[in-house]
Amino acid sequence: MPQISPKIIRQIFILLLIILTGSLIFRELIPYLSGFLGAITFYILLRTFMKTLVTKFKWKPYLAALVLMLSSFIIVLIPLTGFGFMLSNKISEVSSNSEKVISAFKSQLGRLENKYNIDINSKIDTQAITSWLSESLQSMAGNTFNLIIAIGLLYFMLYFMLTNRQALKDALRHYIPMNTANLNDIGNEIQAMVKSNAIGIPLVALAQGIIALIGFLIFGIEDPFFWFVIVTIGSMIPFVGTLIGILPIFILTLSTGHSFQAWGILIYGFVVVGSTDNIIRLLVLKKLDNVHPLVTLIGVLVGVPLFGFIGLIFGPLLVSIFMALVKMYQVEYGKQTDNQLEELL
Repeated sequence: MPQISPKIIRQIFILLLIILTGSLIFRELIPYLSGFLGAITFYILLRTFMKTLVTKFKWKPYLAALVLMLSSFIIVLIPLTGFGFMLSNKISEVSSNSEKVISAFKSQLGRLENKYNIDINSKIDTQAITSWLSESLQSMAGNTFNLIIAIGLLYFMLYFMLTNRQALKDALRHYIPMNTANLNDIGNEIQAMVKSNAIGIPLVALAQGIIALIGFLIFGIEDPFFWFVIVTIGSMIPFVGTLIGILPIFILTLSTGHSFQAWGILIYGFVVVGSTDNIIRLLVLKKLDNVHPLVTLIGVLVGVPLFGFIGLIFGPLLVSIFMALVKMYQVEYGKQTDNQLEELL
């Protein structure tokens, strides 16, 4: 009976220890995973600027890193964090508005029921829908304490990543069991995915939100900036899109008797906002990797429970990195496995 080599047994034992230890560390770091992903995202976006400041303008690495970190905080993180806190403060208003929307929707259904003698309203539980929506938005708003720690972790990691770029590259080559050529190819692919998720998706959503806001102001929609936030968030969610804001506005406005404004904003939403979606994506994403809508949808479903509001961006990024890791394994070991299968067959 053939015996297993002691070397293989030791290798398996060490691998099990690595997996067990890594799982324990990863489990405790899950609440702050957004900090790690944020550091990777900002590093990929800022490393070219860092290289230019250090090599071309002869800045000290620590000074260049601090300036870039401060710039990213002012330009990106303050507006994004404010956006999240604004959504958190609006949760009660969202619940109130959602109840109004559902009541208005049921009122419109009541007209159809009277006309066609059917019963639909009795099957709609307004309280259950508003409770679910409120809980979902509270989850999206996230935990403030965890967010502060994640931001601190993000910049702590980012500083050392920017000031020790060569050491970081050497560490990746040393610890990742791949040849240099495949590692470079996968690295370039991850960079393209990160830029698309971190720049393309938010820019498209913000542009659609601004276009929708113009329509809200034109047709005199009540609380236009609140609905601007809802439409912008909805734009990040595939297959839902701007309808998450346009349809409730249409129903609410129609229920108040303002038929012209209601139909006007509905047509504006479908024709203007809807058609500009493709134009904006073409302009913004033509130089970036266009992320498949299914990847974005799965990312949103995974990211929001994990990270809160910021999961709209980091969720798709996490899924994209997972797909890149799978491809990394396939590129490095796929041919070897195929050759072994051919030999067995």
